[in-house]
Amino acid sequence: MNAPSITPTVLSTDSVTAEIRPIVDGLERLKNPRLADQRVFLNEEKSANFAKLALGAKLERALGRRMTGQDAVMRPRKSSVVEVTSEKEKM
Repeated sequence: MNAPSITPTVLSTDSVTAEIRPIVDGLERLKNPRLADQRVFLNEEKSANFAKLALGAKLERALGRRMTGQDAVMRPRKSSVVEVTSEKEKM
């Protein structure tokens, strides 16, 4: 019986490293310490207010897209059922 292997199942090859390297370089370029210093951390009350404002804005956009001219109108039905029964009685 063979002993279980302790080698990793995914081998680190040069092609994998070559694919990951540009991604890591791109993420490093995104880090800007000057912009990180300008970040604002909101307290819970302000976060809740912004969440309410965002919800209100989504609701306004949805209502603006609503096609109000196409609302259903209830009209009286024609008596098509009565005509079918009367035709059967004639036979």
